[in-house]
Amino acid sequence: MKKQNLTIALFLGIVFSINAQMKTMHKSNAGIKGGYNLAAVSFDGDGETEQRHSFHVGIYGEEFISESFSIQPELLYSQQGYVITNSSGTFTQKLNYINLPLMLKAYPSQNFFLEAGPQIGLAVSHKEEYDGLFSSSQQYDPNSFDWGVNFGGGFKTDSGVSLGVRYHLGLGDLYDDGKAKNRVWQFSVGFDL
Repeated sequence: MKKQNLTIALFLGIVFSINAQMKTMHKSNAGIKGGYNLAAVSFDGDGETEQRHSFHVGIYGEEFISESFSIQPELLYSQQGYVITNSSGTFTQKLNYINLPLMLKAYPSQNFFLEAGPQIGLAVSHKEEYDGLFSSSQQYDPNSFDWGVNFGGGFKTDSGVSLGVRYHLGLGDLYDDGKAKNRVWQFSVGFDL
């Protein structure tokens, strides 16, 4: 009888241990995300412009390649651009992109993640606004292709809600001259579906 009780207790212990491990393991998923952008442009030799306040929204898929690492491709609509203010007025360059980031995510703990990876973007529209003493209709045509790298981190709950912050370091030239490059801070909320 003692052997039977010991065997049953050992079996139940193994079942509960496996169940507890399954609850803490990460699972591949897909979801939606969106959030707030602080976008600027770095001009070679002249520093960074003022930030344009805007947003981003899109979808993602997260595939775990091990217990602590995943690959997350995304498809995002992102409003970017910059603002320049001087004594004559304020110039705002509004740039809208479809971005494709591919992030490698590391989970040093169950819910905290760090991420880095490349991004390509396609400018789908642009608009220039000048608010000052004199109005201007000058067009600044940006290059339609952008690329760069992203760095970030965040927190993801066991229920699949994530809060993240990411910095996009643009490496492609925004215009044919002037060495202008995108710089974007993104603050996101994501929901696994």
